[in-house]
Amino acid sequence: METSARNVFHGKVVAVRSGAVNDEVELSVEGGQSIVASITQTSTKKLGLKPGVEAMALIKASFVLLMNDAEDYLLSTRNQFSGTVSRVTPGAVNAEVLVDLPGGTGITAIVTMGSVDKLQLAPGKKVTAIVKAMHVILAVPR
Repeated sequence: METSARNVFHGKVVAVRSGAVNDEVELSVEGGQSIVASITQTSTKKLGLKPGVEAMALIKASFVLLMNDAEDYLLSTRNQFSGTVSRVTPGAVNAEVLVDLPGGTGITAIVTMGSVDKLQLAPGKKVTAIVKAMHVILAVPR
C-alpha cells in the first residue's frame, strides 16, 4: 500500500467495542504496541473489522504530539507510546522527529521548531508520543 502517512503499523484486531455512533477498534501491532482507533460503526462493518482480522493503522505525522513528562500526568488520550528520540530533522518552521519505540518500531512526528527548543528534542531524549484515537485511520487489504 502506498500512502503519504508517515506512520503505518501492521497488525491484527484484538477488540471492537461498540458505542452509540462510533466503535473503538484495538489493534495489536508489530513491536508489541497496541493502537486504538475510534471509527464509525459504518466503517467497522465496511472494513469487516472483528478480532483476528489483519489491518493497518495509519497516523499522519502532524497528528503525533510529543510530551516530555507524560508519566507525571493522567491523560485521556488512548494512544501513548514511550520512546527515545533517534533523529531530529529541522526545517524553517517545523521539524521531523523520529522516536524509536520498544520492539524495534518507531513513530514520526512533525512539530514546530519552537517545540523542538521548548522540549529540548535531540537524539537520546526520552519522550512520549501521543495520538488521539480519532486521528487513527484503519485500512484492510481487499
